[in-house]
Order: sequence, then C-alpha cells, then structure tokens
Amino acid sequence: MTDPSKLLKFAAFRWDGVPLRQYKTADVPYRGVTRQTLLGEGAGEEAFNFLTRYFEVEPGGYSTFERHRHPHAVVVIRGRGRVILGDTTHDIAPFDCIYVAPGVAHQFRASGEEPLGFLCTVDRERDRPEVIG
Repeated sequence: MTDPSKLLKFAAFRWDGVPLRQYKTADVPYRGVTRQTLLGEGAGEEAFNFLTRYFEVEPGGYSTFERHRHPHAVVVIRGRGRVILGDTTHDIAPFDCIYVAPGVAHQFRASGEEPLGFLCTVDRERDRPEVIG
C-alpha cells in the first residue's frame, strides 16, 4: 500500500502543487476572491469527511452573501476585514475563529491594504449555497 501522507509547502500565502481556483463559477455577486483546496481532495484523502480550503479576498473584495444547511469553521490567517453573520457584522483579524452555523447568512469582506486570507473547513458532502439579495 502506498502512503498517501503529504506535506504542502507554504510560501507567500500559496501552497506548492495546489491549484489556485476561481472562488465561484456561477454568475453570483462577489469580487476579488480566490481559493485553494488544501486537504480533502487529494489522492488517499477520500476518508476525510471534510475539506480544508484557503480563501483570499483582495482589498475591497467580498465573498457572496449566502447561506447553506452545512456549518463552516473559519480561521483568519492574514489581513483584516469584516464578517456578516445573520444580522450582525464583526471586525475580524488574524487568528480570529469564526463558526458559521447552518442556515445563517454570511459574507466575508476585506478591509485595509492587504488581502484577507482565511482557512475554511466544511463538510465534504454539502448543499449548494442560497444567494441572498
């Protein structure tokens, strides 16, 4: 049996061998967002019940305002911004942790001079987003 363990080397908020992808492929409102799926899609990672992704939002950019039936676990690792959780908006900064509960409308917005970068873990099997507004 081949050992599927791996190490993804990090440099400048990118991970070697991990493709940089569009945030969304559908025609939905967002600006300046990219993603990398770090863990959960590679060979031998089928046993994971989750995916770990890195999102980066350029200054002035924002993710889609949406809701899902699945939860998100988010850890900010770069930049500053704001997160909308339901009817409340919070300032966020590196090492803040955010739990997005199932069914809660949410959006991430970058503020300041550098990108907002965060790790986001979600269920492997999950529902499609419902775009708000």
